[in-house]
Amino acid sequence: MLAKIAHKKVYSQKNPSNMDQEVKYIDLDELVLWTENPRDPINKDASDQDVVDRAFEDKYSKWTLSKLAKDMGEYYDLSELPTVVYHGKKPIVYDGNRRIVLGKIKSGLVKVPGAENLKLPSFPVKIPCNVCSKEIAIKNVYRKHADSGSWTPLDRDIFVHKFMKQEKSIFLKLEESTNLISNNPHLNRVFVKDEIFTQHNLGELGFDFDGDKLVSKHTNKEAKAILKDVAGQIALKNITTRKNRGQVLNLLENSNREIIEKNRNNNPNKTQIHFDPEKIDKSPRKTRRVKKKEIEFFGGDLYLKPGDVSNLYRDISDLYKFYKDKKAVLSDSFPSLIRMSLRLICEAAATKKIDDYIRTYFAKAKKDLDTDAKTTLSNHNVHENTLVQLLHTGAHNYSAANNLDQTIAVSIILGAMLTHSHGKN
Repeated sequence: MLAKIAHKKVYSQKNPSNMDQEVKYIDLDELVLWTENPRDPINKDASDQDVVDRAFEDKYSKWTLSKLAKDMGEYYDLSELPTVVYHGKKPIVYDGNRRIVLGKIKSGLVKVPGAENLKLPSFPVKIPCNVCSKEIAIKNVYRKHADSGSWTPLDRDIFVHKFMKQEKSIFLKLEESTNLISNNPHLNRVFVKDEIFTQHNLGELGFDFDGDKLVSKHTNKEAKAILKDVAGQIALKNITTRKNRGQVLNLLENSNREIIEKNRNNNPNKTQIHFDPEKIDKSPRKTRRVKKKEIEFFGGDLYLKPGDVSNLYRDISDLYKFYKDKKAVLSDSFPSLIRMSLRLICEAAATKKIDDYIRTYFAKAKKDLDTDAKTTLSNHNVHENTLVQLLHTGAHNYSAANNLDQTIAVSIILGAMLTHSHGKN
């Protein structure tokens, strides 16, 4: 069969859009590596040797040539066709560059340190390739790589803008204005793109775009400090897909939140920021801050059975988040609304009287709390025999209800009780 293919050299196929694809054998030494490869683009005038040097260095672990060589085994599989587009007389490899890099190293067409010690598959002199138009090549490359995990979110956004003529994403515009993402690889993740650097979150932080250019309501120094803070929170895993998901503003340093509030009514101006590589991840200041454990309302996220209690829990949590975000402009009496809402959810959870509900669940819920939470309860006089009065006081005494620290302490034990009484199995 292979002999017949080698003899005919070329097979053609018409696709529905009437654009040709050909399986054509091309000499390995004629194939040209793609300098605009989304995996790791390089100067368009770079040589094959330049591309191989970059691939062999593999600064961001995008090429992983040793693993590929091992996966390929003893020989090059002729069924895996590189995608090739002719630029004039040059056959450019749009897909399959890693395999062709290994072939060029094996054949001595490019040089790498210790090449003689590398265990590489055997390669034929002529490589069967799918030769097609640039349009088909772009579609093929996108289909194979966009969602395969071989590209980062930034790789994908660059590709669809540059080669598929789609509008720039917010993620890409932020990168082009600041170099924030490329110089801090821990940000180049799907959840950061989809949930952190969104139009809404950037707007909350005082940023927007004028066309493709980043603008902000802050000075350049302030803007850089805010973005650095966001990146730091992600690096320290204070924001993950499981923790504080999608939240940004209320996790920032107090100084940055004060800047955002102070500048809220400013007109946006062009922002000029440049981040240096890997400067954000683990600064000493951030490390010290993460050691300080912040007390979470309700003791953290609750997972309750659907119903009125669950709905009230979500509403009260949103009310508390609203207070944290806006407390600079809210009255000193606002915390009393939160305190009153805790009695409301306790009444909703109780099948009879609040007293009976507390006697049933308080002790067993307290056993689930860690030492810090138990200390918080004790410091604010939250005990089984005081909780009823604290809830009643919150509903009738505005002054006492404004004690936010005590309200948080009450919410912690209520959160543990609600988990026992209304938690999902």
